[in-house]
Amino acid sequence: MKIIKVKKMSYPKRIDGRKFNETREIEAKAGVIKRADGSAMFRIGKTIAYAAVYGPREVLPKHETNLYGSIVRCRYMMAPFSTEEHGRAGPNRRSREISKVMREAFENVIIKEVYPKTAIDIYVDILEGQGSTRVAAITAAAVALANAGIPMKDIPIGISVGKIDNQIAVDMMREEDNFGQADMPLAIAPMSGDIILLQMDGKMTREEFIYALDLAYAKIGEIREKQINALREFFKKSSAAVENDNEQDNSDLNEIDQQVSKSSLQEPSQELSAENETMENETAGNENSEY
Repeated sequence: MKIIKVKKMSYPKRIDGRKFNETREIEAKAGVIKRADGSAMFRIGKTIAYAAVYGPREVLPKHETNLYGSIVRCRYMMAPFSTEEHGRAGPNRRSREISKVMREAFENVIIKEVYPKTAIDIYVDILEGQGSTRVAAITAAAVALANAGIPMKDIPIGISVGKIDNQIAVDMMREEDNFGQADMPLAIAPMSGDIILLQMDGKMTREEFIYALDLAYAKIGEIREKQINALREFFKKSSAAVENDNEQDNSDLNEIDQQVSKSSLQEPSQELSAENETMENETAGNENSEY
C-alpha cells in the first residue's frame, strides 16, 4: 500500500482578507473624556480601547506614598458586552494580570521623580474586544498620559504578532488569538527601541521569534504616526479654543470700555442741565421776591 503524504495548505491571506504583514485599520483620538486629566481612544480594527489618566494627585491610602517619586496604578477592564460571549462585570484573574503588566511597563517610561508623594492613576476600558486588547490598551494609555502632560521618556506602542498556519503574522485578531499556534503581545519604546513588555503563548522557533520581532518593529511606525497626529490635533484645537476665548474677552472689554466712555460723556451734560435748571429757578425766585 502506497502512503501519500499530504502537504498542509498555506493560505496567502487571513480570515479577514489581510496579508500576514498587514495591520487592521487604526484610529486614535486624544482628550475624549473631559473630566479626566488626560484621555484617549484607540481603535485597531474592531477592538476599541478608552483610557483615562488622573494625576498626579494625593496618594490614598497614605501608607502607599513614595517619598522619592510618584506611584503608578493601573486598572484594565473589559466591558461585559465587549465580546460575543457576555462576561461578568468586575475584575477577574485576566484583568488583574494585564493591569499588573501594564503598570510595570509604564513604570519604565514615566519619569516618576518629577512628582514625589503623588499617584498617577491609569484606567483602561475595552468597549469592543476583537483581539489584541492588551496592546490596544497600552497604546491608548500612552496617548492619555501624554495628553495629561505626564513627563515620559517615550510614548510606548503596543503591537501583537503571532503564528498562524506556520506563518508569522502581525496584529492578531480574536480568532487568531484563540486558535493560532502562538500569540506574542509587545510594548515598545520607539525612540530607544527598548521592549518594555513581552509575553508569549504558544511556541516559535528561534528564527520565527526573530522574524516576529522584526515584523513588530517594522509596523510600530504606523501606530506612532496615529498617536502623534491625535495629540497634535487635540492641542491644535485647544490652542484655537484659547485664542477664541481671548478674542471674546477682548471684545467684551472693548464693549465695556465703550459703555463706560458713553456714560462718562452723558453724565456731565446731565449735571450741567441740572445746574442750569437750578440757576434758572433761583433767578426766577429772586425776580418774584423783588416784586
